[in-house]
Amino acid sequence: MRQPDIEIYLKEAKSGHEHVVEWLSKALGPCTPWVKKGQVWKCTAGGIPVTWMPNAVGKWNSLYLDSDQTPWDDDIACAQAAFKALNVEVRCAPGTWEEEQGEADADRWIRISEDGQEEITWKTNS
Repeated sequence: MRQPDIEIYLKEAKSGHEHVVEWLSKALGPCTPWVKKGQVWKCTAGGIPVTWMPNAVGKWNSLYLDSDQTPWDDDIACAQAAFKALNVEVRCAPGTWEEEQGEADADRWIRISEDGQEEITWKTNS
């Protein structure tokens, strides 16, 4: 089932988010100029609203795509594509998470790196 939006976390890259912009432009369509709004940066890529939050969780940057019209059905497919294109470790939720599922499930994440794909426990709220 297609997710209503996509959110992945990319490990801090030495080159900043310029490579992410290049990847998004190829995957979704040209990016509008980035506008800083508080702690986040926003643009539209191929008509899809994009939010970039640097250091959202420690040295991890959040990339949020507010649409169900991306080329990816879910966070995992997007994370796999991001790792392939950017060669940085990527993390995402294993599926759509809702508060009713409890805090234990909130710490379940998928890690995609040069080691492959695996489920991990990642405590993002500590």
